[in-house]
Amino acid sequence: MAQQHPSQVSSAGLPDAARVSVVVPSYNHAPFVAAALRSVFRQTLQPAELLVIDDGSADDSPRVVEKLLKDCPFTCELIARENRGLCATLNEGLSKTRGPYFAYLGSDDLWLPGFLAARVALLEERERAVLAYGHAFLIDERGEVVDCTSDWADYSDGDARAMLLERTIAPMSPTVLYRRAPLERHGWNERARLEDYELYLRLSAGGEFAFDPRALSAWRRHTSNTSRDFVWMIEARLEAQANVADELGLSAEELRRYQRALNFAGAEDLLRLGDKAQALRFLRRGFGGAPSTAALARVALRLLAPYSLTRWRRRRTRERAARLYGTLRV
Repeated sequence: MAQQHPSQVSSAGLPDAARVSVVVPSYNHAPFVAAALRSVFRQTLQPAELLVIDDGSADDSPRVVEKLLKDCPFTCELIARENRGLCATLNEGLSKTRGPYFAYLGSDDLWLPGFLAARVALLEERERAVLAYGHAFLIDERGEVVDCTSDWADYSDGDARAMLLERTIAPMSPTVLYRRAPLERHGWNERARLEDYELYLRLSAGGEFAFDPRALSAWRRHTSNTSRDFVWMIEARLEAQANVADELGLSAEELRRYQRALNFAGAEDLLRLGDKAQALRFLRRGFGGAPSTAALARVALRLLAPYSLTRWRRRRTRERAARLYGTLRV
Protein backbone atom coordinates (compact mmCIF):
# COMPACT_ATOMS: atom_id res chain seq x y z
CA MET A 1 0.00 0.00 0.00
CA ALA A 2 1.43 3.39 -0.97
CA GLN A 3 -0.28 6.72 -0.59
CA GLN A 4 0.36 10.45 -0.56
CA HIS A 5 -1.76 12.69 1.63
CA PRO A 6 -3.19 15.74 -0.20
CA SER A 7 -1.65 18.09 2.37
CA GLN A 8 1.85 16.65 1.98
CA VAL A 9 4.68 19.13 1.54
CA SER A 10 6.83 17.80 -1.28
CA SER A 11 10.35 16.81 -0.23
CA ALA A 12 11.59 18.57 -3.37
CA GLY A 13 10.61 21.89 -1.74
CA LEU A 14 12.58 21.16 1.43
CA PRO A 15 16.25 21.83 2.04
CA ASP A 16 18.42 18.76 1.59
CA ALA A 17 18.92 18.47 5.36
CA ALA A 18 15.19 18.06 5.95
CA ARG A 19 14.77 14.99 3.75
CA VAL A 20 14.52 12.32 6.41
CA SER A 21 13.48 8.75 5.69
CA VAL A 22 11.70 6.98 8.53
CA VAL A 23 11.19 3.23 8.77
CA VAL A 24 8.96 1.55 11.33
CA PRO A 25 9.68 -2.20 11.61
CA SER A 26 6.43 -3.62 12.97
CA TYR A 27 6.16 -6.97 14.70
CA ASN A 28 3.36 -8.14 17.01
CA HIS A 29 2.82 -4.74 18.64
CA ALA A 30 -0.84 -4.19 17.83
CA PRO A 31 -1.51 -2.48 21.21
CA PHE A 32 1.33 0.02 20.69
CA VAL A 33 1.93 0.59 16.96
CA ALA A 34 -0.76 3.28 16.60
CA ALA A 35 0.91 5.42 19.26
CA ALA A 36 4.30 4.89 17.60
CA LEU A 37 2.99 6.01 14.22
CA ARG A 38 1.15 9.02 15.64
CA SER A 39 4.41 10.13 17.22
CA VAL A 40 5.95 10.12 13.72
CA PHE A 41 2.97 12.02 12.24
CA ARG A 42 3.31 14.74 14.91
CA GLN A 43 6.94 15.63 14.24
CA THR A 44 7.52 19.36 13.93
CA LEU A 45 9.93 18.53 11.10
CA GLN A 46 8.01 16.10 8.96
CA PRO A 47 9.94 13.30 7.28
CA ALA A 48 9.94 13.09 3.51
CA GLU A 49 8.75 9.48 3.63
CA LEU A 50 7.56 6.81 6.02
CA LEU A 51 7.91 3.11 5.30
CA VAL A 52 6.27 0.60 7.64
CA ILE A 53 7.39 -3.00 7.18
CA ASP A 54 5.33 -5.59 9.01
CA ASP A 55 7.68 -8.50 9.64
CA GLY A 56 5.14 -11.32 9.65
CA SER A 57 3.07 -10.25 12.66
CA ALA A 58 0.71 -12.88 14.03
CA ASP A 59 -1.53 -10.27 15.65
CA ASP A 60 -3.66 -7.47 14.21
CA SER A 61 -0.75 -5.11 13.53
CA PRO A 62 -1.09 -4.90 9.71
CA ARG A 63 -4.76 -3.90 9.93
CA VAL A 64 -4.02 -1.30 12.61
CA VAL A 65 -1.19 0.17 10.53
CA GLU A 66 -3.17 0.23 7.28
CA LYS A 67 -6.05 2.05 8.94
CA LEU A 68 -3.81 4.61 10.61
CA LEU A 69 -1.74 5.39 7.52
CA LYS A 70 -4.87 6.86 5.93
CA ASP A 71 -4.26 9.85 8.20
CA CYS A 72 -0.55 10.17 7.50
CA PRO A 73 0.31 13.76 6.45
CA PHE A 74 3.19 12.77 4.16
CA THR A 75 4.21 10.02 1.75
CA CYS A 76 3.84 6.61 3.37
CA GLU A 77 3.81 2.94 2.48
CA LEU A 78 3.06 -0.35 4.20
CA ILE A 79 4.79 -3.60 3.26
CA ALA A 80 3.42 -6.71 4.96
CA ARG A 81 5.31 -9.94 4.37
CA GLU A 82 6.64 -13.09 6.06
CA ASN A 83 9.01 -12.89 9.03
CA ARG A 84 12.67 -12.28 8.18
CA GLY A 85 13.98 -10.76 11.42
CA LEU A 86 14.73 -7.22 12.51
CA CYS A 87 18.11 -6.78 10.82
CA ALA A 88 16.79 -7.96 7.45
CA THR A 89 13.80 -5.65 7.87
CA LEU A 90 16.02 -2.65 8.60
CA ASN A 91 18.26 -3.40 5.61
CA GLU A 92 15.18 -3.64 3.43
CA GLY A 93 13.93 -0.33 4.75
CA LEU A 94 17.30 1.29 4.11
CA SER A 95 17.40 0.00 0.53
CA LYS A 96 13.87 1.20 -0.26
CA THR A 97 14.23 4.76 1.03
CA ARG A 98 16.36 7.63 -0.21
CA GLY A 99 16.65 10.51 2.26
CA PRO A 100 20.14 11.68 3.27
CA TYR A 101 19.10 11.05 6.87
CA PHE A 102 17.60 7.80 8.14
CA ALA A 103 15.86 6.86 11.37
CA TYR A 104 13.87 3.88 12.50
CA LEU A 105 11.34 3.66 15.28
CA GLY A 106 10.33 0.38 16.87
CA SER A 107 6.60 -0.25 16.67
CA ASP A 108 6.28 -0.06 20.46
CA ASP A 109 8.47 3.04 20.98
CA LEU A 110 7.76 6.78 20.74
CA TRP A 111 9.25 10.05 19.55
CA LEU A 112 8.47 13.39 21.15
CA PRO A 113 7.37 16.01 18.59
CA GLY A 114 10.73 17.80 18.35
CA PHE A 115 12.84 14.67 17.87
CA LEU A 116 13.59 14.83 14.14
CA ALA A 117 14.08 18.61 14.09
CA ALA A 118 16.62 18.42 16.91
CA ARG A 119 18.56 15.50 15.45
CA VAL A 120 18.71 16.98 11.92
CA ALA A 121 19.93 20.30 13.33
CA LEU A 122 22.65 18.51 15.28
CA LEU A 123 23.89 16.53 12.28
CA GLU A 124 23.92 19.70 10.19
CA GLU A 125 26.24 21.26 12.76
CA ARG A 126 28.50 18.22 13.03
CA GLU A 127 29.84 17.29 9.60
CA ARG A 128 32.06 14.51 11.00
CA ALA A 129 29.19 12.84 12.87
CA VAL A 130 27.85 9.56 11.49
CA LEU A 131 24.82 9.69 13.78
CA ALA A 132 23.10 11.84 16.39
CA TYR A 133 21.54 10.45 19.55
CA GLY A 134 20.43 11.41 23.05
CA HIS A 135 18.75 10.36 26.25
CA ALA A 136 15.51 8.37 26.38
CA PHE A 137 12.62 7.84 28.71
CA LEU A 138 11.80 4.25 29.59
CA ILE A 139 8.04 3.66 29.67
CA ASP A 140 5.79 0.76 30.61
CA GLU A 141 2.79 -0.67 28.75
CA ARG A 142 0.59 2.24 29.90
CA GLY A 143 3.03 4.93 28.85
CA GLU A 144 4.13 5.73 32.41
CA VAL A 145 7.77 6.73 32.68
CA VAL A 146 9.62 4.22 34.87
CA ASP A 147 13.14 5.54 34.29
CA CYS A 148 15.21 7.95 32.19
CA THR A 149 18.72 7.33 30.90
CA SER A 150 19.71 10.87 31.96
CA ASP A 151 19.63 9.62 35.55
CA TRP A 152 22.36 6.99 35.05
CA ALA A 153 23.87 6.83 31.55
CA ASP A 154 27.10 8.76 31.05
CA TYR A 155 26.97 8.95 27.27
CA SER A 156 29.89 10.11 25.15
CA ASP A 157 30.00 12.91 22.61
CA GLY A 158 32.48 12.61 19.75
CA ASP A 159 34.64 9.49 19.83
CA ALA A 160 32.32 6.71 21.07
CA ARG A 161 34.70 3.76 20.88
CA ALA A 162 35.68 3.63 24.57
CA MET A 163 32.04 3.93 25.65
CA LEU A 164 30.99 1.10 23.37
CA LEU A 165 33.91 -1.22 24.10
CA GLU A 166 34.35 -0.77 27.84
CA ARG A 167 30.84 -0.14 29.15
CA THR A 168 27.37 -1.58 28.74
CA ILE A 169 25.75 1.64 27.58
CA ALA A 170 25.10 2.47 23.94
CA PRO A 171 22.63 4.69 22.08
CA MET A 172 19.09 3.40 22.44
CA SER A 173 17.57 2.83 19.00
CA PRO A 174 14.65 5.31 19.24
CA THR A 175 17.11 8.13 20.01
CA VAL A 176 19.21 7.76 16.85
CA LEU A 177 19.23 9.60 13.53
CA TYR A 178 21.77 8.25 11.02
CA ARG A 179 23.60 9.93 8.21
CA ARG A 180 22.78 7.68 5.27
CA ALA A 181 26.15 7.50 3.51
CA PRO A 182 28.12 5.81 6.33
CA LEU A 183 25.10 3.71 7.27
CA GLU A 184 24.88 2.30 3.74
CA ARG A 185 28.56 1.31 3.85
CA HIS A 186 27.80 -1.08 6.71
CA GLY A 187 24.11 -1.84 7.15
CA TRP A 188 22.91 -4.30 9.75
CA ASN A 189 24.64 -7.66 10.07
CA GLU A 190 21.77 -10.11 9.65
CA ARG A 191 23.70 -12.76 11.58
CA ALA A 192 24.30 -10.48 14.58
CA ARG A 193 22.49 -11.34 17.79
CA LEU A 194 22.32 -7.71 18.94
CA GLU A 195 21.38 -5.72 15.88
CA ASP A 196 22.45 -2.15 16.70
CA TYR A 197 25.53 -2.70 18.85
CA GLU A 198 27.70 -4.26 16.15
CA LEU A 199 26.65 -1.52 13.74
CA TYR A 200 27.59 1.14 16.30
CA LEU A 201 31.04 -0.40 16.66
CA ARG A 202 31.61 -0.31 12.91
CA LEU A 203 30.30 3.25 12.59
CA SER A 204 32.41 4.48 15.51
CA ALA A 205 35.57 3.68 13.54
CA GLY A 206 34.57 6.14 10.82
CA GLY A 207 33.16 9.18 12.58
CA GLU A 208 31.77 10.88 15.63
CA PHE A 209 28.59 10.22 17.59
CA ALA A 210 26.89 13.58 18.18
CA PHE A 211 25.17 13.61 21.58
CA ASP A 212 22.13 15.70 22.54
CA PRO A 213 21.48 15.57 26.32
CA ARG A 214 17.73 16.02 25.95
CA ALA A 215 15.30 13.10 26.23
CA LEU A 216 13.24 13.31 23.04
CA SER A 217 12.15 9.69 22.64
CA ALA A 218 10.91 6.74 24.65
CA TRP A 219 11.77 3.06 24.71
CA ARG A 220 9.00 0.77 25.92
CA ARG A 221 9.91 -1.83 28.52
CA HIS A 222 7.66 -4.88 28.67
CA THR A 223 7.94 -8.60 29.09
CA SER A 224 8.67 -9.35 25.43
CA ASN A 225 11.70 -7.02 25.20
CA THR A 226 14.70 -9.22 24.35
CA SER A 227 17.02 -6.69 25.94
CA ARG A 228 15.63 -7.47 29.37
CA ASP A 229 17.84 -10.53 29.33
CA PHE A 230 21.05 -8.84 30.45
CA VAL A 231 23.09 -12.02 30.40
CA TRP A 232 22.15 -12.57 26.77
CA MET A 233 22.98 -8.94 25.97
CA ILE A 234 26.43 -9.09 27.53
CA GLU A 235 27.28 -12.31 25.69
CA ALA A 236 26.04 -10.80 22.42
CA ARG A 237 28.19 -7.72 22.93
CA LEU A 238 31.28 -9.82 23.60
CA GLU A 239 30.58 -11.74 20.40
CA ALA A 240 30.16 -8.51 18.43
CA GLN A 241 33.46 -7.15 19.73
CA ALA A 242 35.24 -10.26 18.48
CA ASN A 243 33.47 -9.93 15.11
CA VAL A 244 34.72 -6.40 14.47
CA ALA A 245 38.11 -6.47 16.22
CA ASP A 246 40.06 -6.57 12.95
CA GLU A 247 37.95 -3.81 11.42
CA LEU A 248 38.62 -1.62 14.47
CA GLY A 249 42.34 -2.41 14.32
CA LEU A 250 42.37 -4.05 17.76
CA SER A 251 45.27 -6.28 18.69
CA ALA A 252 44.60 -9.55 20.52
CA GLU A 253 45.70 -7.96 23.80
CA GLU A 254 43.49 -4.89 23.27
CA LEU A 255 40.50 -7.12 22.58
CA ARG A 256 41.18 -9.10 25.76
CA ARG A 257 41.38 -5.85 27.75
CA TYR A 258 38.11 -4.56 26.36
CA GLN A 259 36.41 -7.89 26.98
CA ARG A 260 37.56 -7.90 30.59
CA ALA A 261 36.18 -4.37 31.01
CA LEU A 262 32.86 -5.34 29.43
CA ASN A 263 32.56 -8.43 31.63
CA PHE A 264 33.15 -6.28 34.70
CA ALA A 265 30.60 -3.68 33.57
CA GLY A 266 28.10 -6.47 32.93
CA ALA A 267 28.67 -7.80 36.42
CA GLU A 268 27.87 -4.36 37.82
CA ASP A 269 24.60 -4.29 35.86
CA LEU A 270 23.62 -7.73 37.11
CA LEU A 271 24.34 -6.74 40.70
CA ARG A 272 22.07 -3.73 40.30
CA LEU A 273 19.37 -6.20 39.26
CA GLY A 274 20.14 -8.40 42.27
CA ASP A 275 21.45 -11.40 40.30
CA LYS A 276 24.56 -12.19 42.36
CA ALA A 277 25.14 -15.65 40.91
CA GLN A 278 25.40 -14.42 37.32
CA ALA A 279 27.33 -11.34 38.44
CA LEU A 280 29.99 -13.52 40.04
CA ARG A 281 30.37 -15.46 36.80
CA PHE A 282 31.07 -12.27 34.86
CA LEU A 283 33.31 -10.93 37.61
CA ARG A 284 35.53 -13.98 37.30
CA ARG A 285 35.82 -13.38 33.56
CA GLY A 286 36.32 -9.65 34.10
CA PHE A 287 39.02 -9.95 36.71
CA GLY A 288 41.32 -6.98 36.19
CA GLY A 289 38.74 -5.10 34.14
CA ALA A 290 37.55 -2.69 36.83
CA PRO A 291 38.01 0.94 35.73
CA SER A 292 38.84 2.13 39.26
CA THR A 293 39.13 1.12 42.91
CA ALA A 294 35.83 2.93 43.49
CA ALA A 295 34.15 0.57 41.03
CA LEU A 296 35.61 -2.42 42.87
CA ALA A 297 34.29 -1.02 46.16
CA ARG A 298 30.79 -0.61 44.68
CA VAL A 299 30.81 -4.21 43.51
CA ALA A 300 31.91 -5.46 46.90
CA LEU A 301 29.15 -3.52 48.66
CA ARG A 302 26.51 -4.83 46.28
CA LEU A 303 27.69 -8.40 46.76
CA LEU A 304 27.21 -8.00 50.51
CA ALA A 305 23.90 -6.13 50.30
CA PRO A 306 20.68 -8.11 50.88
CA TYR A 307 18.33 -8.57 47.93
CA SER A 308 15.66 -6.62 49.82
CA LEU A 309 17.85 -3.52 49.45
CA THR A 310 18.09 -4.08 45.69
CA ARG A 311 14.30 -4.35 45.43
CA TRP A 312 13.93 -1.17 47.48
CA ARG A 313 16.33 0.73 45.22
CA ARG A 314 14.50 -0.40 42.09
CA ARG A 315 11.14 0.57 43.57
CA ARG A 316 12.51 3.96 44.60
CA THR A 317 13.86 4.54 41.05
CA ARG A 318 10.44 3.80 39.57
CA GLU A 319 8.64 6.02 42.07
CA ARG A 320 11.07 8.86 41.47
CA ALA A 321 10.60 8.59 37.68
CA ALA A 322 6.82 8.60 38.04
CA ARG A 323 7.01 11.68 40.25
CA LEU A 324 9.39 13.57 37.94
CA TYR A 325 8.05 12.55 34.53
CA GLY A 326 4.55 11.09 34.93
CA THR A 327 2.86 9.55 31.90
CA LEU A 328 4.31 10.24 28.48
CA ARG A 329 1.77 11.60 26.02
CA VAL A 330 2.77 12.57 22.50
